[in-house]
Amino acid sequence: MLDAVIVGAGPNGLTAAVELARRGFSVAVFEAKDTVGGGARTEELTLPGFRHDPCSAAHPLGVSSPVFRTMPLDRYGLEWLQPQLPMAHPLLNGGAAVLSRSVAETAASFGPRDAGAYRRLIEPFVGKWDTLLQDFMSLPSTALPRDPVTLARFGLAGLPPSTWLMRRFRDEPARALFSGLVAHVIAPLGGIATGAVGMVFALAAHARGWPVARGGSQSISDALTAYLKDLGGAVHTDYEVKRLDDLPPARAYIFDTSPTALARIAGLGRSYERYRYGASVFKIDYALDGPVPWTAKEAREAGTVQVGGSSAEIGAALRAASRENRAPDPPFLITVQPSVVDPSRAPAGKQVFWAYGHVPNGWDGDLTDAIERQLERFAPGFRDRVLARATAGPAELVARNANYVGGDIACGAASGIQLLLRPKMSLFPYSTAHPAVFICSSATPPGPGVHGMSGHNAAKAVWRTLHKP
Repeated sequence: MLDAVIVGAGPNGLTAAVELARRGFSVAVFEAKDTVGGGARTEELTLPGFRHDPCSAAHPLGVSSPVFRTMPLDRYGLEWLQPQLPMAHPLLNGGAAVLSRSVAETAASFGPRDAGAYRRLIEPFVGKWDTLLQDFMSLPSTALPRDPVTLARFGLAGLPPSTWLMRRFRDEPARALFSGLVAHVIAPLGGIATGAVGMVFALAAHARGWPVARGGSQSISDALTAYLKDLGGAVHTDYEVKRLDDLPPARAYIFDTSPTALARIAGLGRSYERYRYGASVFKIDYALDGPVPWTAKEAREAGTVQVGGSSAEIGAALRAASRENRAPDPPFLITVQPSVVDPSRAPAGKQVFWAYGHVPNGWDGDLTDAIERQLERFAPGFRDRVLARATAGPAELVARNANYVGGDIACGAASGIQLLLRPKMSLFPYSTAHPAVFICSSATPPGPGVHGMSGHNAAKAVWRTLHKP
């Protein structure tokens, strides 16, 4: 009998497996798709030689991940590549606000009236980033805070809505960039703890950057898999699990799946009926005949580029997709251009590029024209660079990854109390009504992102259970 079986080979499932295997437990992972990766995959979606990331591409939380930093993933081929600028936010006047590794450079891009406010907000936490992130991404039930005073100060600043926090900024560059940071969780700007979301992404850039993985996000999943196998773990792909009886006997079963799938497979009935799924995205992967022709020079050297004219425009786009059940026009876009730092991703002189805008959960329309009109506002002539495109709305996203219910790439709405307490209000969110069944996906704290901490936290809950007499 195995000690643990993991269902789903995304970053959290693989991390949970590694954490158990390196503590001497026997583990096996079962994945429905023919490759590992979940939200961290790389494929030729458009033309030969163009290697795209179907979901995650830039990894501010991956490079900072407390659990990844304890693993020798570099020995298994994972290399982080840092663009010259982590992120840029083009403005309607042709300039840009930037998120630089330097707090001072970032503050200067906001203008003199907001530079001081930004530095006062961020600088107290930059030097304590590693400890703060460890505390922020763990739970009191799995680990006591290492620096409770700093965590409390961060909470006082970040727990209110981001709209409150942004009152300290007087001009649009700072407000637009910070609104875009908050929008990465695909939820309205006025929700609880959304200020913390923006602060986390900003601090991540200052502390360790917003890198891409050389060769694509698949490198993260492949490194975790190779490490797991060296530890004695097994990985089985092309293995769809429909019920617990499909799996070999084990002392514990850990699901890197949506709560909906977990309840169906494990026979947990209506355990997660109150769990909410959020807005989706409409994503386009591009093969380009050269770099994106951004008007703002800062955007040409940034790995990630946020595309939204103003904080008001960004807020309206999020409300449309999340609350008004309609596709925004213009949409707010998050874009990543890996080729600025990794030329291996495309043939010589060409580039890969991806962009997504928010749409309602389950939306069945086509946002291509709206996305490209928005890009043309800040990069005139963009369409002339397009060699091929691969589009994915909610239905296509679900087909690629069943965890994205209705196209929700966060595996559950990251808004309201569910941003903090997921998949239900409990001090033990990784446990379920079945004593041998656990959940470790992005539906559990600390939530979405390729960081493995949900898998790490769940593994801690499992090994404590397995050690009980």
